[in-house]
Amino acid sequence: MDADSSAPVIRELVHQVKDDRCTLRWFWPDGVQAVYIYRVASDQDVLDQPAIENLKLYTRDEYKANNGYHDRTQGVGGWVYTVFACSMDQGEPVLILQEDGQNRKQINTGKARIMYSLKQKRALFQKYKTIQMRVTTEVPISKDILCYVKKEGSYPSNKTDGTVYPFVQHFNPGRNTLPEIEVGKNDFVRIFFTDGPKYGQLYELMPE
Repeated sequence: MDADSSAPVIRELVHQVKDDRCTLRWFWPDGVQAVYIYRVASDQDVLDQPAIENLKLYTRDEYKANNGYHDRTQGVGGWVYTVFACSMDQGEPVLILQEDGQNRKQINTGKARIMYSLKQKRALFQKYKTIQMRVTTEVPISKDILCYVKKEGSYPSNKTDGTVYPFVQHFNPGRNTLPEIEVGKNDFVRIFFTDGPKYGQLYELMPE
């Protein structure tokens, strides 16, 4: 159910990260004896109403015994945690959906490095040249995170400085050599994030 002025809601959600463990603490509203916790990777879409199988039940007694909620945060990148207050309606648990964002917290665990190289080949007197792109990454990367931009006359300075093209395959950890592409002899290509502010918090993109 959507939260109204009388609904019990989660407030003062804070976190602490030490080594590979994250601790969440929050203010429990009166009468709430359990919450459901939703965790998703920062580079994925955060659902306002996630499926029940993706939620973890955590009781107020567990919270008191453990002095908070503890979770392992191995790897690089980040996570988004959402804590849903749970009320009972005719014996059935009902999640309280908050629009104020006070029950959501993003945790950064370090940036993963993405390195790229572009090698071009052009035959004499040809109107076109081929470009071989190579992407080396520390972690699996979705194809939707990166794009390449083509510009005539000079290298593009940002994503909007030219024509944007998507990648058609995901990137595995390690070196990914992509099929060659053909462009005009005066065209230049560079790789960018599809969403710089979002993915720049999770990954470090740099040329080899």
